[in-house]
Amino acid sequence: MHAMGRRRPGKSGIVSGRTLRELVSSWPVLRQVKEHDGLGRGPAARSPGTAALAPRTETADAVVRSICPYCAVGCGQLVFVKDGEIVQIEGDPDSPISRGRLCPKGAATKSLVTSPSREYRVKYRRPYGTRWEELPLDQAMDMIAQRVIATRAATWEHDDAGTGASLRRTTGIASLGGATLDNEENYLMKKLYTALGAIQIENQARI
Repeated sequence: MHAMGRRRPGKSGIVSGRTLRELVSSWPVLRQVKEHDGLGRGPAARSPGTAALAPRTETADAVVRSICPYCAVGCGQLVFVKDGEIVQIEGDPDSPISRGRLCPKGAATKSLVTSPSREYRVKYRRPYGTRWEELPLDQAMDMIAQRVIATRAATWEHDDAGTGASLRRTTGIASLGGATLDNEENYLMKKLYTALGAIQIENQARI
């Protein structure tokens, strides 16, 4: 009695739409012998679907060198472009920093650029609001500046109440920089927040 799910070959030698000869010829052991692939890790392991695949880099008409934006390591990247659109991003083997290697986040940089969920407009949800509003960038920057000025004024400490020592600071504003900021950007941020009187200034790259 045959196991459930098996089908016996009919008189025509056809099993599930394939001839008996096709089934036998696709047997891995025979493929290894035929392809001279004793370990079964070369041509014998390739399916017709795999053989039909082609890397996205083959269709590119230009390659641009870039730097991964995720962290302060600065791994080199090769950006493959076709018709003005990014088709693939890989590590740059000529980079003295990473020598062609990328971490999982760096290897997924393409989705950072081409993902359909990427936002291109500023999103704002008002206090107690139930939906996001799209704002022009200039309006959003003005709103941020107004909040910084208001927070500084409301939390400003000119003198110490107990000793009378001069403080001239605010603890209502803090800065935590991202890992992709370079030295020049961190220098400018430090100057800006110090001028505002902030004393809680840190950078994620150093942490």
